Amino acid sequence: MRRSLLVSAAAVCLGASLYGAEFINVLTGGTSGIYYPLGVALSQMYAKAIPDSKTAVQATKASVENLNLLQAGRGEVAISLGDSFSDAYKGDADAGFKAPLSKLRTISALYPNYIHFVAAADSGIKSFADIKGKRISVGAPKSGTALNSKKILEAAGIKYEDFSKVEYLSYAESVELMKNRQLDVTLLSSGAGVAALRDLATSQKVVFLSIPEEIVKKIDDPAYQVGIIPANTYEGQTSDVQTISVQNFLVTHSGVSEKTVYTMTKTMFENLDQMVAAHAAAKGISLANAAKNPPAPLHPGAEKYYKEMEIIK
Repeated sequence: MRRSLLVSAAAVCLGASLYGAEFINVLTGGTSGIYYPLGVALSQMYAKAIPDSKTAVQATKASVENLNLLQAGRGEVAISLGDSFSDAYKGDADAGFKAPLSKLRTISALYPNYIHFVAAADSGIKSFADIKGKRISVGAPKSGTALNSKKILEAAGIKYEDFSKVEYLSYAESVELMKNRQLDVTLLSSGAGVAALRDLATSQKVVFLSIPEEIVKKIDDPAYQVGIIPANTYEGQTSDVQTISVQNFLVTHSGVSEKTVYTMTKTMFENLDQMVAAHAAAKGISLANAAKNPPAPLHPGAEKYYKEMEIIK
């Protein structure tokens, strides 16, 4: 009887301990992209800053999947492209959101993604207009990259049927097929200096394609702006490349407490050096821009921090 009581008491204590722990699942992207190392850095910061927290990092198909997982309560914080985030909150069916994801809340603007259209040097592709009839990868299914592809190609008057082959692949898979000469061109939506493309550019000669400004205007979405990939970001890329930039955001949902999100926000901005150490793209994160043009309302926890820092009134 005594042993039984002791086991029961231990179980109760263990249950209370687990119940008291706060679980924070950080939703990222593919492991060869930029979201993943930044998510790992955030997870490590949160583990130290939030008492009794249990943190985890989940590799996903990125933006679209992340937002749906947040809405379903299967993650507490995620990184997402701004256009996907806006479409999700509004419930844009064409973008893959059949109903508004009304629980989504903004923590912070992060750094800009750049649309990288990269062609094999021996593919015969010299400009964006040359991609018709070629073999292309347009991003993993349900990813922000796939959504970017759709909008950009539509604005350029190019249909998927205009290609000889269309693949829906992750960064790593796309690069592998490029190396094996099974693709002519691929699209990656990522911060400048993404590892997958650094790897590709060092293993073979590639061409980074400029995207004409008139295509950006035709997209007619404020999330899409003219951007520049600086010269020498990748091996062999000796001049600036005009392209499209799309802001990334740190996102949460309304079910996460104000106290937790306040700590998340404060912790990130007090440790930006750790974010930059995880990936140089984080140099684009600034407190001054954090609360600008949020696709969904600011979470009260983030709002509290920005008011303390006098970023918003």
